[in-house]
Amino acid sequence: MMALNLIEIEKKLEQLDGWEYVDGAIETSFEFENFKEAFSVMTRIAFECEAQGHHPDWTNVYKSLHIRLNTHDAEGVTDKDFKLAHTIEKIIDSE
Repeated sequence: MMALNLIEIEKKLEQLDGWEYVDGAIETSFEFENFKEAFSVMTRIAFECEAQGHHPDWTNVYKSLHIRLNTHDAEGVTDKDFKLAHTIEKIIDSE
């Protein structure tokens, strides 16, 4: 899979709310009511990541979740990252 160029990345980011391109990856953050809710959403995302064979760099502190996506094999952002980002958005929107 080939890495997307900056113009392609910016165009695809227009379809995602709250995501931005930072230092070779697309990233976003979410705030939840509490740790339990954050962890529950992370678990749902984890199952989808496993199904897609693509795993985020993420951090969780109490009720916040920061997600960073890039494709290490391609050394950049690919369509695979955007597919996972859209899946994550669907999970968040269903909460």
